[in-house]
Amino acid sequence: MSAPAALPITAVLPDLLAALRGGSSAVLVAPPGAGKTTAVAPALLAEPWCTGEVLLLSPRRLAARAAAERMAQLAGEAVGATFGYATRLDSRRSAATRVTVMTQGIFTARIQADPELAGVSAVLFDEVHERSLEGDVGLAFALDVQGALRPDLRLVAMSATLDGTRFAALMGDAPVIESEGRSHPLTLRYLGRAAERRLEDEVASAIRRALAEEEGGVLAFLPGVAEIERVAERLDRLPEGVELFRLHGNLDPAEQRAAIRPAASRKVVLATSIAETSLTLDGIRVVVDPGLARRPRYDRAAGMTRLVTERASQAAATQRAGRAARQGSGVAYRLWEEAATAGLPRFDPPEIVEADLSSLLLASAIWGVADPRSLAWLDPPPLAAVTEARERLATLGAIDADNRPTPHGHAIAALPMPPRLAHMLIVAGGRGLGRIAAEVAVLLGERGLGGNDPDLEVRRRRWRSERGTKAEGARKLAGRWARLVASGDEAGEGAEGLCIALAFPDRVARRRDASGEQWASVGGRGFRLDPTASLARAEWLAVAETQGSAAGARILSAAPIDLAGIESLFADAIRLVRSVTFDPATGGVQALRERRLGALRLQSGPDSAADPRDVATALLDGVRQHGVARLPWDDRAVQLRDRAGYAGIDSDALLLDRLDEWLPPLLAGKRRLDQVAPGELIEAMRTVIGWDAMRRIDRVAPAAFTSPAGSGHAIDYAAEGGPRVELRVQALFGLAVHPVVGEGQVPLVLSLTSPAGRPIQTTRDLPGFWAGSWAAVAKEMRGRYPRHPWPDDPAGAAATLRTKNADARRGGSR
Repeated sequence: MSAPAALPITAVLPDLLAALRGGSSAVLVAPPGAGKTTAVAPALLAEPWCTGEVLLLSPRRLAARAAAERMAQLAGEAVGATFGYATRLDSRRSAATRVTVMTQGIFTARIQADPELAGVSAVLFDEVHERSLEGDVGLAFALDVQGALRPDLRLVAMSATLDGTRFAALMGDAPVIESEGRSHPLTLRYLGRAAERRLEDEVASAIRRALAEEEGGVLAFLPGVAEIERVAERLDRLPEGVELFRLHGNLDPAEQRAAIRPAASRKVVLATSIAETSLTLDGIRVVVDPGLARRPRYDRAAGMTRLVTERASQAAATQRAGRAARQGSGVAYRLWEEAATAGLPRFDPPEIVEADLSSLLLASAIWGVADPRSLAWLDPPPLAAVTEARERLATLGAIDADNRPTPHGHAIAALPMPPRLAHMLIVAGGRGLGRIAAEVAVLLGERGLGGNDPDLEVRRRRWRSERGTKAEGARKLAGRWARLVASGDEAGEGAEGLCIALAFPDRVARRRDASGEQWASVGGRGFRLDPTASLARAEWLAVAETQGSAAGARILSAAPIDLAGIESLFADAIRLVRSVTFDPATGGVQALRERRLGALRLQSGPDSAADPRDVATALLDGVRQHGVARLPWDDRAVQLRDRAGYAGIDSDALLLDRLDEWLPPLLAGKRRLDQVAPGELIEAMRTVIGWDAMRRIDRVAPAAFTSPAGSGHAIDYAAEGGPRVELRVQALFGLAVHPVVGEGQVPLVLSLTSPAGRPIQTTRDLPGFWAGSWAAVAKEMRGRYPRHPWPDDPAGAAATLRTKNADARRGGSR
């Protein structure tokens, strides 16, 4: 079969065929609309070397079906005869099929099952410039097969951009054949975008303008399904003769075909990036592009893949604009300023440098390559991502300590799904949950089935009763997957949560607040949930999908699980943790007994059997953290600390520095710091300070002042203004000089009191007090305390603490 003459690719097909006759690889660069997707594979069938099947790999299921249907139409055949397709949810092939269009994941599974690709003559990698992870893996394996087992296997990399030289070098300096695209005129119009207006309003406005000012159908690119629906709401009253279509991966195949095929009326198609390449949408002459794209980004810190809305690349913008000029002159409305185009990233980053590489690492291990970086890559997988994926696979039991696949790993790889979900299906099958696990795996792989409720139980019930080709195909797929594992008897309520927990054990989460908005997970990450959702009433959730930042990602899908279910799944991983911590509020310890799964506390309560050594350690740490002031110092001990400070010795620092020497013996058998005897603290402090330092303290800061009356009074070295003593004024009678303290002869601050202990004077100059205000003080004191002596000349009187009568009696007894 030959390509229609109108296709530009026809001009270079002879060059491509000649290259493949003389060699085993080639790179074909052909812009959108050249016809490479539907013309190359049929052209190979008549070649002498092409005696087997031709595999055409497509990055998307929709494009795979459309390509097979178009080639079958051109050949005048039904799909599934010479031209067929194979995708995860749908397949049309027969024994007569010579060209099979398949998604890249299907190809990876096939080449792993049959590394020699028996019966396959050529593999065509379409849209390689998109750099999907599965596409890169498939090409690496195919090159490995070609080099070691099948030198006759033809490999063709087909790209829509001028990146062919890199692929040519990767494929052993393969020849590069370039085709010109269609030369229909394309006009670019930069409309800009008001920052204060919603995206949906701007896009809807641009569509209405295009319908009024331009001819032909309109294709608008939106980041996701939610934005498509919101734009559709704003276009509820389109002009007569205009029909609205949606185009995204969650639609039923029949609805997707309706958006692609010719329509009797003028059409408006609201599409995701699924319409950027491969597909030709009949009748489209206008493209509306807001310049945004939603892509999966793997957050390595959180261990989660999240969808991120970001600016589209220059390459993507070019691809989108080209949709308008495939069948004739067209126009592209760009909702940004022309000068901003240069600021867009040139290309989309290769998925291999940003994705979770668990599937790649397991596929490589089964391929017999322990280090996937040794294979041929355009961009090698990052070492950090490989290391992380290896750890995850080891946790799943998919690889051993030598990075070789285990039997469980082989079983995981045999299933056409990510390793986490495959692990879930296998383990759940052994527990009698095979059917439910298969349905959960399909729901997580196919957005939109059963609606968008975050509760997967609700979605699963709705999906089971949904009609339509997509829903039915998904049910059949779940049935096939369930038959691959031992199913047993199906469980009842809560089974979805058990299955999700098997796939994502690090995302088992517990509610943190009464509203159900905040959740804490086994992996230590925090999640958020709409408090109005039915799931918000659950105590425990098994979380499958999240979106947003690692610190507070929003839960997109989850299912309830109970504590008994968690314990049944992870009994071996649950740890009994005893903790003893210091409580600064009480000066004691809090002893807890906890059962923990990762970072999540399952149960906790007081631990009456806490190890006394742990209690002593907690008290010791409390003193170390909060200082020695937390200890029960009595007045004598406090004064010793103050005296040491006055003498220039930091006793607190000495005590903390040697805390492990002197405090543990004092804490033995105690649960609170106030149970330590103050006398023991004084002795410990004297020991830590040392004999020489204590002698210095006694010289510089004596503990007490002895009055002329013979009474001793503790000196307060922490008092404001300097060392201070408080004593009755009569105790100082007969003293004509002011008392001093220490080697520096520092005047004591004297707080003088009445016989009743009430303050009457504070002074640093006792002779001045005697000579000055004493007369007035004495006069007042005689009135208040007439039984006590109040001499006119206190400096010449005898010191006494007794009354006049007592002194007289004492004198008479002599």
